[in-house]
Amino acid sequence: MTQPSDPSGTAQPAADPAAPPPQEAAAARQHKVHRTRMGGLWVGLALAAVVLLLLLIFILENSQQASIGYFGVHGHLPLGVALLLAAVAGALLVLIPGSGRILQLRKTARRHRGLDTAAAKAAVPPADPAGTPPQPAPARQPGDQA
Repeated sequence: MTQPSDPSGTAQPAADPAAPPPQEAAAARQHKVHRTRMGGLWVGLALAAVVLLLLLIFILENSQQASIGYFGVHGHLPLGVALLLAAVAGALLVLIPGSGRILQLRKTARRHRGLDTAAAKAAVPPADPAGTPPQPAPARQPGDQA
């Protein structure tokens, strides 16, 4: 069965009423790809390789000798290496105290999580497997023995 769809008179097949519209059919075929740890690792390694390449170029272009003195020890290093060592030392000055603070916050969060879990368990009475509500304990009468 065909129906004319435009004034030129060309006939097109009738649409199947049970078939989904083209937009829904295309959406059903598309799958969402989730990010994975391996994908993140791959991107991280690629970025690290680019940074290392840039550092190598920096060191090679700054090959003039620099006199270095540190706690009475004197020596000569290429300027690029000396600047790279200074940058690493600066990064360590930030990373070491920052790591200590992160560990401190994790310990505090773990402690609070444990307290919250214990409080939640104490607040919720255990459910009866039979599904009947728990019966209140009978009131104690004067003269009852404990």
